[in-house]
Amino acid sequence: MKRQMLAALIVAAVSPAFAQTAAPGYTQRDINQEKRIEQGLQSGQLNTREAARLQAEQARIDRMESNALRDGQLTAQERARINAAQNKAGADIYKQKHDAQTGDSNSASSRRMQADVQRNINQEKRIQQGMASGELTNREAARLEAGQARVGRAEARAGADGHVGPREQAGIQHRQNVQSKRIYRQKHDGKSK
Repeated sequence: MKRQMLAALIVAAVSPAFAQTAAPGYTQRDINQEKRIEQGLQSGQLNTREAARLQAEQARIDRMESNALRDGQLTAQERARINAAQNKAGADIYKQKHDAQTGDSNSASSRRMQADVQRNINQEKRIQQGMASGELTNREAARLEAGQARVGRAEARAGADGHVGPREQAGIQHRQNVQSKRIYRQKHDGKSK
């Protein structure tokens, strides 16, 4: 039953026809919220410090997802907790984008943060695709979500002071490269659902 529910959630996340009638899966919400953060940075609605706080919140959600999938199953209670956290994060993104603070979307710091967030979007899409295709088991997805959480925390620390410097971005890019290799290895290790 739990596997059927997870399969339905994954289908909802990747199937446009089904997604219109059902709530998108948690990985699609991760992607959507990261896109909203990136758009806020690009438009100047978010400054680097605000984006860093939102990235910390996304990292906590990734950690929740990792913990929920660690045993290979996603219970209704775990799904409800993740959904509540995502709802709160969505509301926080809205509040931050619509407050009086603005950022310079063309500043070097903002461009660095934008690039890092875009890479998160790409990594989450790869995880989502791997789950949908069966290339990733739930346990593998759990480990990868934990990696996404580590990257998100690094981004949050880098931007906490309102500026992401070149050295900080180099550290984040290194973490993202490690995560990218993990995603590739997990998707191509021959294990499937």
